[in-house]
Amino acid sequence: MSNTTTGATIIATALKAQRVDVIFGIVGIPVVEVAEACTAQGIKFIGFRNEQSASYAASAYGFLTGRPGVCLTVGGPGVVHGLAGLANAKPVVMLAGSSDTHEQGMGAFQELDQVEVCRPFTKYAVRPSSISQIPFVLEKAFRSSIYGRPGACYIDLVGVTILTSAGQTFLPLPSYSVILRNIRCASFSPGDYIQSHISNARVAAILASSLPVADPPISLSDPNSIASAVELLRGASRPLVIVGKGASYSRAEKEVLQFVERTNIPFLPTPMGKGLVPDTHPLCVAAARSKAIAEADVVLLLGARLNWILHFGSSPRFNNAVKFIQADIHPEESSGRVVPVVSLIGHIPAVLSQLLTHPDLPTHPPTSVYAQGLHQKVVDNLRKTEQLGTQKRLGMPMTYQTAFWEIKRQLPSTGVVYVSEGANTMDIARTMFDVAEPRCRVDSGTFATMGVGMGFAIAAQVVYPDKRVVAIVGDSAFGFSAMELETAARANFPLIIIVINNNGIYHGLDSAEFTKSRKDGTLPSTALSVDTRYDLISEACGGRGWFVRTTEELGEAVRQSLAETSKTCVINVAIVPGGRKKLEFAWQTKTDSKL
Repeated sequence: MSNTTTGATIIATALKAQRVDVIFGIVGIPVVEVAEACTAQGIKFIGFRNEQSASYAASAYGFLTGRPGVCLTVGGPGVVHGLAGLANAKPVVMLAGSSDTHEQGMGAFQELDQVEVCRPFTKYAVRPSSISQIPFVLEKAFRSSIYGRPGACYIDLVGVTILTSAGQTFLPLPSYSVILRNIRCASFSPGDYIQSHISNARVAAILASSLPVADPPISLSDPNSIASAVELLRGASRPLVIVGKGASYSRAEKEVLQFVERTNIPFLPTPMGKGLVPDTHPLCVAAARSKAIAEADVVLLLGARLNWILHFGSSPRFNNAVKFIQADIHPEESSGRVVPVVSLIGHIPAVLSQLLTHPDLPTHPPTSVYAQGLHQKVVDNLRKTEQLGTQKRLGMPMTYQTAFWEIKRQLPSTGVVYVSEGANTMDIARTMFDVAEPRCRVDSGTFATMGVGMGFAIAAQVVYPDKRVVAIVGDSAFGFSAMELETAARANFPLIIIVINNNGIYHGLDSAEFTKSRKDGTLPSTALSVDTRYDLISEACGGRGWFVRTTEELGEAVRQSLAETSKTCVINVAIVPGGRKKLEFAWQTKTDSKL
């Protein structure tokens, strides 16, 4: 048995101490050995084809688990690509190699001031300046990523100069040596250091202080604010609860269900709040979204921000006289274009428990004109959705609605994790697919990021090995990350990727118009090639693929993909292209400039 341990093994051991069980990334010099050491420690390493997808996977993993997702990349371009995931992040920690300190400013290999590049997108970005900082840095990155509002952190794996107790100065060492202090290392270069060996006795002493970050503290709201919120709810004639992504992340499903059923207040889930309470619950008014937000006089926001997804809380979508109660972990969220009347700062499950135990919490009558009007609107809109979905158009391509209805008809009602991206694809799918379980839907989110689909789907399969992960993505969005099919196939993930193919961004052209437009030079910027065979990419990577044009073919493909237990499946669904329509986005609200 060896009496020494490599630096890479020490890094892996420190990550393991932080309860890391999976790392997403792409390796290269000098981080290959770190990934290998992590694997030896029982940490699963999933190697991607692009750092963007790896960082997206890490961020989705963080949202789904509540622990930081970890992304490992090389420096320079690897960091630049990974920025996409940091900007889109739930809790995530990115580690990246960097050029040696003594070569900076000299045109070193992949040289980039990575800390400053990452700083605007992170809660904490650091390059340790001395060995005494090292134990603190790793712990703080993990703590910062999950304490308060979850976010991203970055650690630069760059050299630091070590001054030993004997006063000798050695060449810079990579910040992978986060747990090494006062070790005499003669003439190791930073790249070699990961592979270098140190005494096991020294390692044991160093790792003894490597403690995992505790779960975030649970904070309660000010009792006076709770009383004010209850008073507002008691005086409301048209109350509404909006369940946001923050409520889902904080595991508030039990308390949200108790609250809506105790108060009889209708609730509206945001896209990533879906499933916290089942969409089929009688108090869910997602199918009457516009009517609900237009009529509400008091709105309780649970982990939802008044951003563009909620039209900034402003008219004409909201009533001019509406009053907001905002429950959020982040105090600074209580300011914006519309300032909440009451702010409930705290951990959302705890805040809801405070509301539930207040003696004056009202119960609103389900027979009110407001409640009955919303219920009828839900029934009417669901009927219209079903009519659009079941409409038969012989000899005509499928529409979004007919394709989604057939997919919905084939999928089980539970045990499915939905991943959604694309413009029309994501927007329309949100209204068609019911989510019955918490944290079983992830999408492009507030940042409206295209390309997240494959990374999110892979992360979801890691978190939920016993559920079926179904990614319903637009053809344009899928193009951002299609090569991650090889990543999924290599891992034997039975993902079901359904590409809604309309030959374009928003709208595409049919074959005849595409050929004519390309010939005469009038091809629109939104056009993509006609009937691109995304299904064959899956087959080339070792998965399965289907190209379908009818609902019958689509239904059979979904049934066969559900029976697959080890191969990644792509169903390429040809729908009506749409043609040269005016581009519209139903979610976006134009606001008057205040300049």
